[in-house]
Amino acid sequence: MTDVLIIGGGLAGLVSSIELAQRGYVVVVVERKMYPFHRVCGEYVSNEVRPYLEKLGLKLDELGVKEIQRFQFTSPSGRALETDLDLGGFGISRYTLDFALFELAKKNGVEFILGETVENVEYADDEFKATTINHLHLSARIVLGSFGKNSRMDKALDRDFTHKKSPYVGVKYHIRTEFPQDLITLHNFQDGYCGISAIEDDRYCLCYLTTRNNIRKHGSIADMEREVLWKNPHLKRLFNESEFIFERPEVINEFSFEPKQVVENHILMVGDAAGLITPLCGNGMAMAIHGGKIAAVLAVQFLNGNINRQELEKQYKKAWKQEFAARLWVGRNVQKLFGDAWLSEIALSFFGLGKPLLRFVIKNTHGKPIE
Repeated sequence: MTDVLIIGGGLAGLVSSIELAQRGYVVVVVERKMYPFHRVCGEYVSNEVRPYLEKLGLKLDELGVKEIQRFQFTSPSGRALETDLDLGGFGISRYTLDFALFELAKKNGVEFILGETVENVEYADDEFKATTINHLHLSARIVLGSFGKNSRMDKALDRDFTHKKSPYVGVKYHIRTEFPQDLITLHNFQDGYCGISAIEDDRYCLCYLTTRNNIRKHGSIADMEREVLWKNPHLKRLFNESEFIFERPEVINEFSFEPKQVVENHILMVGDAAGLITPLCGNGMAMAIHGGKIAAVLAVQFLNGNINRQELEKQYKKAWKQEFAARLWVGRNVQKLFGDAWLSEIALSFFGLGKPLLRFVIKNTHGKPIE
């Protein structure tokens, strides 16, 4: 039996695995893909987690991260509003960051089972038994669910949000273009918004959220981009004047921003499995990293015998709510102002009345630096 089984090797799962392995515990991570690989993600990380990542042993400067200090958003007509980011952040691709964390985890003794998917987890007699699609059987004292935005494990656990259809589609490109490297921008268009920010190797991440209906109405992603996104002049310039590096975009369908339970069947959910912050607020990567740390620290208390399972789950729910619930609420409600051409124009005018209003939203979707 292993001490901790982590289902999914995203940011939260990798961070948890490193934290636990460095404290001497046996950790197994099951990830369905093979590193390195791309994920649909905005690829901006708030500096609130930078000291923590470096303390774990990650050498961010050697990975070529780009320093980001300014934020801008535009309405579909092209009107723009800009402000400074209090903490700032950095840009790095998930391809590079996840692979660096994977290598760091292996160096610390984490065992990985790659190219495999967990399809079922049972809890009985204070232990977990997991089964993969290839009939591999694993047992553990603790299971962390780090299986991302849209997983078969969500359905296997019959989680509440899976009973509601989600209209969202996420699309990501990497591009080369002329754009300030210290700026992250959110461009609005009808039924969606698109972020762009610098990452390593003088590339940029261009990632947008829209709806299935928007794509269905225009027949294809490319046609929808020309007919809808290009109405925002900033996006039209980016699409016409940039070099697109991917042969085809990375796409993810039907992921949900509905509230989620952070403990299901005694599994501690971390990262996107615990709850998605809206791309409008652009801080999901930092939340995943912080959430992974919280889960790992409490898991240590349980494994050491300082708290029982009931107390572990109670404390995790409390800590997660204190750290993230308000940020998720702000993100969901501010998101309602965008994705509609008319509302986006009104919102930009409203926030334009005083930059402190915009900075208030940014502050309330970002946390304090992790100690």
